[in-house]
Amino acid sequence: MPGRRAGRWARATRWAPDSGCARPVGQLATLSSVKRRHVWPRLLASLSGSSLALLLAPASSSAHIITERYQAPLPLLAYVAGAALAVAMSFLFVGLRGRSSLPEGRSTRPGRVPVGLQWTLRIIGLLGWTVIMAQAFLGGVDETADAAGLFLWVYGWVGVALGSALVGPVWSWLDPFSTLHMLLGAAARRLRLVGDEAEPRPYPGRWGIWPAVAGFAVVLWLELVAQASGGRTLALLLLAYTLITLAGMSWFGRDEWRRHGEVFSVWFGLLGRLAPFALAGRPEEGRLERRPFAAGLFDRPWSRAELVLLTLGTAAIIFDGLSQTQIYFDLFGRVDLLGQGPPLINTLVMAVFFAAVLALVLGVARGLGTSAVGAGLLPVAIGYLVAHYFVTLIVEGQRIILVLNDPLLQGSDLLPFPWSAFEPTLFLPAALVWGIQLAAVVGGHVVGAWAGHAALDKAEGEATTRHQLTLAGLMVLLTSVTLWSLGQAVLQEPAEAAAPAVVAPLDRDYRPGA
Repeated sequence: MPGRRAGRWARATRWAPDSGCARPVGQLATLSSVKRRHVWPRLLASLSGSSLALLLAPASSSAHIITERYQAPLPLLAYVAGAALAVAMSFLFVGLRGRSSLPEGRSTRPGRVPVGLQWTLRIIGLLGWTVIMAQAFLGGVDETADAAGLFLWVYGWVGVALGSALVGPVWSWLDPFSTLHMLLGAAARRLRLVGDEAEPRPYPGRWGIWPAVAGFAVVLWLELVAQASGGRTLALLLLAYTLITLAGMSWFGRDEWRRHGEVFSVWFGLLGRLAPFALAGRPEEGRLERRPFAAGLFDRPWSRAELVLLTLGTAAIIFDGLSQTQIYFDLFGRVDLLGQGPPLINTLVMAVFFAAVLALVLGVARGLGTSAVGAGLLPVAIGYLVAHYFVTLIVEGQRIILVLNDPLLQGSDLLPFPWSAFEPTLFLPAALVWGIQLAAVVGGHVVGAWAGHAALDKAEGEATTRHQLTLAGLMVLLTSVTLWSLGQAVLQEPAEAAAPAVVAPLDRDYRPGA
């Protein structure tokens, strides 16, 4: 997730047909605040034809904070084909091996997280929420030190997501909404505004986690279309969500609403099914258990709502990558539907893309079962998170220094030099970035191949060849599209590297030889 202040700060300026100027060949992304103004769409008919074009015709793209490109010895298409072959071969090896075994070993006895650590995490989460509100109502305007975008999109949407997937339930204690509800409830009881015997209303079982799925879709729209990348707008949206969440917790109970309605708890909890540590009881009890690798993928059946949520998150990451390619802009970036500008057309294109991915995944799940597809897709989604956003996290995460230097955006310099003049930088070479991205995408698919096969065996005794081919086809398609979009930002084709860079003049009236 889907995550993504990154996409706002780090987008390279695309070629603008009406500007009268072109960018240098292979122009690189910078740490700018260029907004996604033209990112969308020539609609339905173009979507189907563009899939093949996207794979066969690489073009320049904007990047996730990549300031150099890796001069690859092979064309991008060779890397995409090789990765797709690796994923296909992983299914072949798993199939030849026969019945896949589930993770071996038993979960350890629950251990207790120190109370001091629990409250340290709670204070950090609540402090982040407080700084966002303080900047919104008391501060000035400075995008580089904006806490809303940093804490929500970078640390939250990316950092906490990766921590939840790779470590364990860190959100259970960072969650500021639960902490606020706990503190406000304690204050209300002390002031005798509510009684200790007040019981929450029963949560409708038929709702499941669909309220969280609906909220998740709204969050994706806010980031990908509405450009709620930070500032007062994002802070006010956070305040509105906080009030809705507190109301849900008060009405249905804190535990019930966290399990079913609170968007971030449900999403991070879903990602945490791969993590080695899991909650054993309520977060307030502070008990964790260590379990075998990926055991959470198989510990209970997957619901259709969980699969829809996971598919939306995966589709959002793919869409964010594709929407930053030059060919995407060339195909879709000049449409002005009904004179309404980008928001309407962007919403329609995103809806069409999400619906297509949902139809594909749910169609596969109809034959294989939701548990097999869910277990196979979750490692893929986590691999995409790493590949697309780990650079965002390590670069944009450095902006915490700017927030500490000027927390209320009043032009303060609270930190000594050189920290007061700090600028975030990417300290990794492009070759290493591409290697990590390639390993994350392919590794996620390989783990997904094993997990999906194991879930099929668990459900049916042994996966059939048709089922294996169906799941393999889905994985190969996702691998190809994702690596292609990532390679646009990082790789420099051999032919492109050999060609001299040509920079068109910025003066619209300039003519060669004039």
